[in-house]
Amino acid sequence: MARNDLVTGNVWEQYSKKVQDRMNNPRALGEFTEEDAKARDAKLIVADFGAESCGDAVRLYWLVDPKTDTILDSKFRSFGCGTAIASSDAMAELCIGRKVDDAIHITNTEVEAFLRDEPNTPAVPPQKMHCSVMAYDVILEAAAQYKGVERSELENQDIVCECARKTRKDIVDAIREHNITDVEQIIEITKAGSYCKSCVRPGGHEEKDVYLVDILAEVKEQMENEKLGAAADTTASGENSFDKMTIVQRIKAVDAVIDEYIRPMLVMDGGDMEIIDIKENLPYYDIYIRYLGACSSCATGSTGTLYAIESTLKQKVDENIRVLPV
Repeated sequence: MARNDLVTGNVWEQYSKKVQDRMNNPRALGEFTEEDAKARDAKLIVADFGAESCGDAVRLYWLVDPKTDTILDSKFRSFGCGTAIASSDAMAELCIGRKVDDAIHITNTEVEAFLRDEPNTPAVPPQKMHCSVMAYDVILEAAAQYKGVERSELENQDIVCECARKTRKDIVDAIREHNITDVEQIIEITKAGSYCKSCVRPGGHEEKDVYLVDILAEVKEQMENEKLGAAADTTASGENSFDKMTIVQRIKAVDAVIDEYIRPMLVMDGGDMEIIDIKENLPYYDIYIRYLGACSSCATGSTGTLYAIESTLKQKVDENIRVLPV
């Protein structure tokens, strides 16, 4: 019914001793019958799942106490490679004693971590994770059967990291809560992308619709715009008028308006601009700017473009602003 991985030489080193042991001596290999369930006043659940990528499949057996929804015992049958045997064996063991709703949260990374010899050394090669570690999927099938619902009612369709079962919302919430600035922090805090790394960036074992680097860039841009927008709103409402701001606050307030109303116009023509300095020359505030790209050689930089920039800043920030290109 099952076959072992045919591995020789250094390839064995990619598998932990726990994996090798469970390949050859699985603890939970077997099945339950209705008679077994009746003897323990339990409900028998039999769920199947197969990995399309390699043909491996697993059948999961649960005996569930219907009074407490607790999984009293768990066994499996595996149709596939040795890794599938070892991971299914570990998965069955991890289910025992858990309530069904808790078992749903057993992830493939939890199974893999359970099989490690050392905390920082992977138990199986990354390419084996998605085809041979099928814990989450078959548990979801079993839970849906027990609850009498469709699997889709339990499954979150917005998964970004299959290994750790992390959703886009999980990633976005972590970035915002911890003010994450690089993808390594996402991996450390959420565990997304910590194993096979397919979801981190393009070029991994599996192609993804969205990657952690994409979500990070998107959320960082949103957070920056929110921060600058708040500064601009505060200025416009008079809660912190331009004359009472520090130089840093003034630059942020001006930058926020430039980002929203001015920079898009310049970028469309291949140009850009940057603030060099803001100096008080009361009653005026002189803002020194430098044109970049195509704007640096454009004749309208001292006429029409300059007038548009200055007019916008006068309207959105302070009426005494003067803009001076350098």
